[in-house]
Amino acid sequence: MKQKLWVLAAALGLGIAAAAGAADTVKIGLMAPMTGSWASEGQGMKKIVELLAEQQNAKGGVLGKQIEVVTEDDGGDPRTASLAAQRLTTKGVAAVVGTYGSSVTEASQAIYDEAGIPQIANGSTAIRLTEKGLKHFFRTAPRDDEQGRMAAQTIDKLGFKKVAILHDSTSYAKGLADEANALMKKKGRDIVFFDALTPGERDYTTILTKLKGANPDVVLFTGYFPEAGLLLRQKKDMNWKVPFIGGDATNNADLVKIAGKEAADGYYFLSPPQPQDLDTADAKNFLADYQKKHNELPPSIWAVLAGDGFRAIVAGIAGAKSADGGQISGYLHKDLKNFSGLSGPISFDAKGDREGEVYRVYKVDGDGKFVLQKL
Repeated sequence: MKQKLWVLAAALGLGIAAAAGAADTVKIGLMAPMTGSWASEGQGMKKIVELLAEQQNAKGGVLGKQIEVVTEDDGGDPRTASLAAQRLTTKGVAAVVGTYGSSVTEASQAIYDEAGIPQIANGSTAIRLTEKGLKHFFRTAPRDDEQGRMAAQTIDKLGFKKVAILHDSTSYAKGLADEANALMKKKGRDIVFFDALTPGERDYTTILTKLKGANPDVVLFTGYFPEAGLLLRQKKDMNWKVPFIGGDATNNADLVKIAGKEAADGYYFLSPPQPQDLDTADAKNFLADYQKKHNELPPSIWAVLAGDGFRAIVAGIAGAKSADGGQISGYLHKDLKNFSGLSGPISFDAKGDREGEVYRVYKVDGDGKFVLQKL
């Protein structure tokens, strides 16, 4: 009997010690596509958030405690994301960074909101995400209506008259396609094609043949970089030289790897500034540290925006003097103004949207580099 009591006491002691250990850290969740077709984005997000946590911990952490990053893989899939979000809500996280795709974020945002856990998405630009009245949802990425305006303006400045629009039926891509379509029709552009491809396929020659038959001056593709790379490569194989313009989800170095430099040459896309074009001292210093640690730059701006989400969460915890989700969200909404983010000043409006204009136009050159354009 004494032995049983001792075992029980030891187990209780271990439990108390584990709880005390957990209380000695502030946990921040990261939900990212660590696997799947967007894995390069997820890996970049993880590297940036973990490096920022390491640097913050070297300065004392937050609230006098060390920061612990708890990562869950959403696989770039809405079904996996809802399970990942449910797991994170049980792990004592104060807030969550992520995720990348709009439809994936949409599958998780209500779960976090109901749990009272702030979520700051980094690559999710679909308009409706912030039109639901969720108190705990924020994003460091801009909205598709801003991107739609930029797409219409860019096509206008480049002088294209007949426009084909191709999307992939995801929340992000369809929303951007609809927005750009409406704006360009108002400007008198002739929309000669509007349809969707199926993401994840390996052969897009059928849809490319339909596009070619519409005889556009330009194709606006609003989907993601894996499909954009294949479209460019297969378009070249068809010897079809019509220019393509992409949305911000095509801003990834893997675009050129998939397409090949020759096929990617001349491709335009819209995006917040590329990592190498960030000009704040904070950004330059951090990117130098990142390159020193990983011998590369981040894969895209979206990973950097995950870092901005992490930094905003730390500022929210410090400003609210609490790891309580409600207090953090309240601080982010009301008190975080022109916070020094890696991508520029960060403030959130009442809906959780980032304030200010951040989009730029890029063109891929013959060496596969993304070159900022002045149109």
